[in-house]
Amino acid sequence: MGELMIDALGPNGAFRAHDRAPLISVSGKHIGDISQVPPLYVRRTMTAMRRAKTLPLAERLTALERAADLFLFGVVDGLDPGEYARLVSTTSGVPMTVVLEAVHWVAEVLRQQRVTVGLAMPKGAVEDWSDPLTSEGSAVWTRKGDVFAVHAAGNTPAVHGLWPEALALGYRVAVRPSTREPFTAARLVTALRMAGFPPATVTLLPTDHATADVIIAEADFAIVYGGDDVVQKYGANPRVLTQGPGRSKILVTSDVDWRDHLALIAESVSHLGGTACTCATAVLVEGDPEPLARALAEVLQDIPSLPADDPHAILTVQSTDSVRAVDAYLHRVADGAVPVLGGDTIVDELATGGAVLRPAVHLVSSSTAPQLNIELPFPCVWVGPWSPSDGVVPLRDSLVLTAMTHRHELIDALLDEPTITNLYLGDNPTTWLRPGVPHDSYLAEFLMRTKGMIRSGV
Repeated sequence: MGELMIDALGPNGAFRAHDRAPLISVSGKHIGDISQVPPLYVRRTMTAMRRAKTLPLAERLTALERAADLFLFGVVDGLDPGEYARLVSTTSGVPMTVVLEAVHWVAEVLRQQRVTVGLAMPKGAVEDWSDPLTSEGSAVWTRKGDVFAVHAAGNTPAVHGLWPEALALGYRVAVRPSTREPFTAARLVTALRMAGFPPATVTLLPTDHATADVIIAEADFAIVYGGDDVVQKYGANPRVLTQGPGRSKILVTSDVDWRDHLALIAESVSHLGGTACTCATAVLVEGDPEPLARALAEVLQDIPSLPADDPHAILTVQSTDSVRAVDAYLHRVADGAVPVLGGDTIVDELATGGAVLRPAVHLVSSSTAPQLNIELPFPCVWVGPWSPSDGVVPLRDSLVLTAMTHRHELIDALLDEPTITNLYLGDNPTTWLRPGVPHDSYLAEFLMRTKGMIRSGV
C-alpha cells in the first residue's frame, strides 16, 4: 500500500487542501497525510448542506441499510474490509479484536435505524403530518435544526455508531474526523454516499482545532468527544452535546459474593482495551476491598502484551513517548493510593515499535478518594470501600454503573440519581451495548421536538 491521503469530502466531491497534517503510526512511521480544510471551505460546505434537500424517511432508512453492508463487506476507497481493519489497528494501536467488534457494531447500528428512529418518539406523536391522527389534532415529531456536526474521537471505531441516527432523523451531517484514526470516518461517510445519500447531506471535514470551532458555529447542533477540557469548553452551550469521560463504575454490596463475578469485573475493566467511556474505572465494595483488588490484579496481569494487529491482542498500543507520559501522569495522580498492579510502570515496549499500556490496579481507602473519578485510556481501575451510609454520592457522575446488589431500595435510589446515565444490574458488564438501547440518552432527545398540529381540508 502506498502513502495514504485522507481528503475532505465536500458537496462537490473530494477536496485536497493545501494544508495537511501528518498521519503517524504508533511505531513513529509517517504513513500519509490528512487534509486540513480552511474556514472558508467549511463555511461554503455548511451553506451548501443547508440548501440540500432531505431524503424522504423511507429512502434514508434503505440507504442506511445499504451502507451497513458496504461498510462491513465492501471495497471502499480502494480498501477491502481486511485492509481497512489492519490499517486502523496498526496506525492507531487499537487491538484488532476491538476494531472488528466495533465495525460490526457500527454496521448493526445502521441496520437497526428502521427500529431505533422511532424509539425516542413520544407515544403521543406521529412521524408525518399526513398521518390520519393529525386531522383530529396530534403532535408531530420534527427536527429542531437542519445541520448536525460531529467532532469524532479516535479511541475506537465504535464512536461512529451514534451519529448515523441523526441521518435517520433527516439531519445533514458534517463529520470532523480524528487525526489519530480518520479511516473509519472516511470509510463510513463514503459508504453512506455510495448507498444513496447525496454528497451535500453527509460530509467529511478534516481540519485543525481552530477551524473545528467554525464547524460547530456553523451547525445547528453538534456532538463533541474529549476529556474534561472539552466538557468545560462546550458544556454550557445548549447546542453542543458533550461526550466526555465516562467514569463508569461497579458496585458490589455484601449480599453478593464478588468472587462469583470476578471475570465480569475484569471484562468491564479491560474490554475494548480499557479505552472506551463504558469501561469500568472504579469498583466499590461493601466490606474489605483489598481481596477483590488483589484477585482482579491477578486476572489482569495475565493479559499478554502483543502488537495491536495480533488476533489475540487485548491491550492498546501507543507511541512509547505517549505511554511514558500516561505512566508519569498515573504516578502523580495515584499519590495516596496503594498500587496492587502497575505501580512500577505500565510501559511495555514492543520490538515492532510503540509500547503497550499495561493494566493498573490501585487500592483507595475511602469512597471519597479523588482517584475514583480519574479515568485513563487503558485498563486502569481504582478499588475502594463503600457502605450503605455513603449512599449514592460516591456513584454519581457515572456513564454506566453496574450494581451487583439485591437491595430494591438502593436500586430505586440509583435509578433516580440524575447523574448516573445508565444502570445495569447483576451479571452485565459496564461495556454492554445494544442498538436501540440509549448510550447517553437517545440522540433524538437532543435533536428533535414535538409540534402540535391539527388540519382540515388537506
